[in-house]
Amino acid sequence: MVASLYTRGKHAGLTIFCHDECEQKLRTFCQMTLTAKLQAVLDNGIKFVCLKNGDDFQAGPFKGTAFDILSTKAKQFGYRLTLPDGKILVCLGDEPYNPACLSFAQNADYLLSEAFCLYDEREEFKPYEKHHSTALDAARVARELQAKNLVLYHTQDNNLSARKTLYTAEAKKEFSGPVYVPDDLESLEI
Repeated sequence: MVASLYTRGKHAGLTIFCHDECEQKLRTFCQMTLTAKLQAVLDNGIKFVCLKNGDDFQAGPFKGTAFDILSTKAKQFGYRLTLPDGKILVCLGDEPYNPACLSFAQNADYLLSEAFCLYDEREEFKPYEKHHSTALDAARVARELQAKNLVLYHTQDNNLSARKTLYTAEAKKEFSGPVYVPDDLESLEI
């Protein structure tokens, strides 16, 4: 969509910060799905910035550092962002926290962590087999990393009406700070 809007002068363009393997996969996907005209936007209207573990970058008003989460499935980065007001936001990626990432993950104002299911649902959903954690696990990590706020994502949707309440209550057993369990497309003011 960005490529199409860019060719019509209705979008300023897009910069994608990622590692080399992600860039290659995105380029391959674009080559397989976009017309030649839209592919021509790559490296012009859609720019890739290839990052390595520990690289610093500037994305608009945000100062960031990319870090390899040391996934055993596929190369994957987390990010530590400094917001314009000085607050720190850390996204751990789509797998449980790896202690080797301590220097990037500690002391965040907002720690974003996946929480695939509740601890009591671990036998049903098998988060550990899928390289995921529970809300309880994520809360323990947030406490250990001395985060101020915890944002849980990548959660189950089997009980949407009670999901926020259930995940928050479980996380509160291990983490004393505010816990957020946003719905899709929900915004959080930080």
